[in-house]
Amino acid sequence: MRHAVFGLPATALLLIGAGAAPALADPPPPPPAATARQELAALTVDSPHSMDGYARDKFDIWSTQPGGCTTRQTVLARDGKGVEDKPSSCQPTSGSWYSAYDDATVTEVAKATIDHMVPLAEAWRSGADTWSADQRKAFGNDLKDPQLLIASESSNTSKSDSGPADWKPTHHAFWCTYAKDYTHIKSVWKLTTTDQEKTALSSMLDTCTT
Repeated sequence: MRHAVFGLPATALLLIGAGAAPALADPPPPPPAATARQELAALTVDSPHSMDGYARDKFDIWSTQPGGCTTRQTVLARDGKGVEDKPSSCQPTSGSWYSAYDDATVTEVAKATIDHMVPLAEAWRSGADTWSADQRKAFGNDLKDPQLLIASESSNTSKSDSGPADWKPTHHAFWCTYAKDYTHIKSVWKLTTTDQEKTALSSMLDTCTT
């Protein structure tokens, strides 16, 4: 298998490529609930911006990461179990992936979709419309923050471009993590919120024990 490896010099990447691929880091963990509440309180409340000019292509999603794999392939390798790739390729051919939105396990690569915790359209409505192309690309391919996660086709379709004011995971046990991650992304990227979204996030944070 061959996967992207971050933070290593080119010489190390060449050596790794000659042997077995190393284990990738786990997905970024959510902040504690207390931190998420502080971040939520600090978000600017504003009306949604116009969707004029919006296009998913403006976020350059699934761009190539250092090491040659795309962002999507990197997340599939990072978050999957028993992932096997095509020979001399980053593309998985088999594995299993857990979809926390609906507490489901996906075993077909094509059905293991990658979801943006804060949807691209929601980001546009809450400030990304003013960003540079580089900022949008960084957001659309954010591996540093808990922005990209596995989702089943059905849960991804159900969520679509909705935020927590209009959509919540059917798996209630994930509400706490969902609210913490969503709030953290909005905080890190300095995106705005609405009163309705803030109320929904606060309600889901009430389900947290830590």
